[in-house]
Amino acid sequence: MKTITSFSRHFSSLKQLQLPLRSIPESHFSTCLRCSALTEELCSKLLDQCPDLNTLKKLHFRIITNPTLSLNPSLAIKLMRAYAARGHPGSARHVFDQVPQRNVVFYNVMIRGYTNNHLYGDAMLVYKMMSCDGIRCDNYTYPCVLKACSGSINLAVGVQTHAEVVKVGLVSNLFVGNGLVAMYGKCGCLIDAHRALDEIPRRDVVSWNSMVAGYAQNGFFDDALSVCREMELSNLKADAGTMASLLPAVTDTSPNNVSFVEEMFNRLTIKSLVSWNVMIAVYTNNSMPEKAVDLFLKMEAQGLEPDAITLASVLPACGDLSALSLGRRIHEFVKNKRLCPNLSLENALIDMYAKCGCLSDAREVFDQLKFRDIVSWTSMISAHGISGLGHDAVALFSKMRDSGLSPDSIAFVSVLSACSHSGLLDEGRNYFKSMVEEYGIEPRLEHFACMVDLLGRAGRVDEAYGFIKKMPVEPNERVWGALLSACRVHSNTDIGVKAADNLFQLVPEQSGYYVLLSNIYAKAGRWREVTNIRSLMKRKGIKKTPGISNVELGNKVHTFLAGDQFHSESKRIYQELDVLMGKMRELGYTPETDSTLHDVEDEDKEGHLAVHSEKLAVVFAILNTETRTAIRVTKNLRICGDCHVAIKLISKITQRGITVRDTNRFHHFANGDCSCGDYW
Repeated sequence: MKTITSFSRHFSSLKQLQLPLRSIPESHFSTCLRCSALTEELCSKLLDQCPDLNTLKKLHFRIITNPTLSLNPSLAIKLMRAYAARGHPGSARHVFDQVPQRNVVFYNVMIRGYTNNHLYGDAMLVYKMMSCDGIRCDNYTYPCVLKACSGSINLAVGVQTHAEVVKVGLVSNLFVGNGLVAMYGKCGCLIDAHRALDEIPRRDVVSWNSMVAGYAQNGFFDDALSVCREMELSNLKADAGTMASLLPAVTDTSPNNVSFVEEMFNRLTIKSLVSWNVMIAVYTNNSMPEKAVDLFLKMEAQGLEPDAITLASVLPACGDLSALSLGRRIHEFVKNKRLCPNLSLENALIDMYAKCGCLSDAREVFDQLKFRDIVSWTSMISAHGISGLGHDAVALFSKMRDSGLSPDSIAFVSVLSACSHSGLLDEGRNYFKSMVEEYGIEPRLEHFACMVDLLGRAGRVDEAYGFIKKMPVEPNERVWGALLSACRVHSNTDIGVKAADNLFQLVPEQSGYYVLLSNIYAKAGRWREVTNIRSLMKRKGIKKTPGISNVELGNKVHTFLAGDQFHSESKRIYQELDVLMGKMRELGYTPETDSTLHDVEDEDKEGHLAVHSEKLAVVFAILNTETRTAIRVTKNLRICGDCHVAIKLISKITQRGITVRDTNRFHHFANGDCSCGDYW
């Protein structure tokens, strides 16, 4: 008795100090359980503290062997809650079954216990049992049942529950209404979800977040953002839960929507990890890799540790920027934290290394995978394809099929593209035929574009044009663009003009196609047409997309424009470039001035070529890295012919391995040669 009194005094003092219950020393639990006289108050306090499972079982035994305590319904309810909270709903059910007279609270606790432990079917069975036992549901029952319907995507029971809610007059209850919105959203019934939202007279942020989540979980990112705007118009501010609701559907969207998410993120007073993850993913998926990487580094600087979702979101951005150093650092973090196996994260690592041109590193991650899905194989096939290793890509495709995986439409895009980049004409034709006849995959525009590119690169321009005319679907920009590129390479002016006419109708503001047609005319010596194209661009206000090249140094990505004078090391870069140009001329270098005819008038053509962004990026890297260190540059446009020749010579002069990734492929330069074999 003395011990019990001592414990009670200790508990009271803690309560007065407003300390959390878990601060009670565990030694008191053992002491109390050894006592012969447990009171209802003491048992209640111990159960409220949610003791560990072993202590809970001992306490349970002491309660059921005490004639007074065993009949106490309050203790039975708390035992059920404690068991469910410890992940043992079966034990909670045992307590539930032993109670002779159960009221609505017992059923609610049991349904909640099953639901919180993801045993949704069991939760719904208890719900059905209530009506059989003549127990009326209340405003605590329905939210739990609706949560079980959401978790199991059981629309039928959800609709029945909704009907019951209407019948008993609880449809305007906030918590029940929120449950209905979440249930319908999870089941993909978004009109019904919005109707349920409209029926809630006084909505809170959870109501709106449930609607946001419904759209996001069904892939409607723009609609989810529209709901966020509605919420703000109702004078409710987005919170971390709103950002979390958006995560399942973060995708490519409009610049206005990106700005809206930015504003929402910046207004958050408390930014959870999920909030950072959403913002990083938005930047990555909307072709803003610099912002994604900057935000990731800012998050790190604030001491917030990333999780697997963060890393899987930022790794593609590292790949887009060829930020290999950061990518490797993230990979080390993954190893140290033992975040793998995690297929999504491992696939992101493969993709990052592949985009940085590090095939051996990508292959190492791939070979260590315990499980490979179609994404893993497709990433490796694509990585070899864009590096010009078509035969290796084809071999990987065969291994994937041998492993028992059936290629999907994206896998066929990768292997067809690989055949195109390496001139594997017969293989590409066979794969296209196999896709349709063996796998029953209906060709999409991406497959048709690959076939046009395959034929065009191989010099079969007339055949490529005939292929387009026989397509069962209307050709899009990519299809005609592939044909126009082939016409430039193989100097086919007549078909080039036809391709360009179609492109000017489809994408009249896209400057690149005007430039390509101008180059075709220039190579044919048709200067009047070149002038006409330039005049047309001027009248329409169309400006050539500036060439941008990125190179990583340390953890910072340096960006260069053609003729860049803004970089802090511009003076040194131009001095070194002059030296290299002199050495290149000694090796027979002659500038390919044809590539400047579309956008240079009176200025010195050779001087203009000399300051293209990829040349500046390469020279900057040479000046700031150790001798023989490999250099990696990423460009936003196709590398021009002059830069291709120049960088081959620079690799020979400096004895550097230089990798340039343009919009089409990788060019690995070494000792005066390029991996593309000049087939690009």
